[in-house]
Amino acid sequence: MALLTIPMAARPEQRPAASAPATGSQTNVAAAITAAGSAFLATLSEAERARCVFAFNDTAQKARWSNLPVGIFERKGLRLGDLTAPQKDAALKILTTALSRDGYRKITDIMNGDEVLKTAGGGRGGGNVKFGAAEYFIALLGTPSVTDPWMIQFGGHHLAINVTLVGRDNVMTPSLPAAQPATYTLNGETVRPLGDENDKAFALINALDAAQRKQAVLGYQVNDLVLGPGQDGKTIQPEGILASALSAAQQAALLDLVHEWVGILNDEAATGRMAEIKAALPNTYFAWSGPLTNGSAAYFRVQGPTLVIEYAPQRDVTHIHTIYRDPTNDYGAKLVK
Repeated sequence: MALLTIPMAARPEQRPAASAPATGSQTNVAAAITAAGSAFLATLSEAERARCVFAFNDTAQKARWSNLPVGIFERKGLRLGDLTAPQKDAALKILTTALSRDGYRKITDIMNGDEVLKTAGGGRGGGNVKFGAAEYFIALLGTPSVTDPWMIQFGGHHLAINVTLVGRDNVMTPSLPAAQPATYTLNGETVRPLGDENDKAFALINALDAAQRKQAVLGYQVNDLVLGPGQDGKTIQPEGILASALSAAQQAALLDLVHEWVGILNDEAATGRMAEIKAALPNTYFAWSGPLTNGSAAYFRVQGPTLVIEYAPQRDVTHIHTIYRDPTNDYGAKLVK
């Protein structure tokens, strides 16, 4: 499978979240995502549908996502490399509809990075371990509907996107955007799939004064995600500095950092989510572990009443894991009564 490409116009700089959209706009987005899901299913044979569609309440399938590659972790659904060109286009249409333009760019950059890793000989492993853009899977839980709950599950090595839709509401937790390599060159352009996340976090920690940094920096080393794959339902004690102890400019920088994850989802849903996170900002913590110089491997966490974000380099800055969760609403728990 060739590298995935998107137009340069679809790779905008980060922009602030817009004002809250009208209900009708959200309804139109939900209808468009549902239409894309139905159109994809229409391209599949009966046997392919049986492999792609799971019951919405299939908890085992919901949790079947990982940062690990094929050959180490078994995913279920349809593999992109096994789809015809029209089927692959229809599958990616679901993603371009459910995600923002910048969010789709981010996952494309992650997948292309995995193709670069494959070309370079892959990571450690061997045997049946496989890398590359063909080794990503799509599955649907439930049937696309504008009223009944359903879920889009897309992922592979260093990527897991879980979008739950219930009527006009849609959420994207838990999801795992990660990267290996974290920097590569494609068509003469330097690509950093998680570069903005890294740079904004270092800018924020270095914008704190000495007293604030003393609160934010943990007294121990964190080397990996605490709430990563396989940790559904687990909770951790908040640590670090409360956002209420930050200046207005520092709080704005923290929200801008959080938007790097929230903004992967379509703009309408992301706007509502950012409003929720902003409302809880006084009870949100920012924690740091590691060096303060950009270019170093450092872990950070943002944790609030409905939010956990973790960023964890794997020994060095070439290999990054991150996680985005809402402990109150993973897999749309609050939306499904």
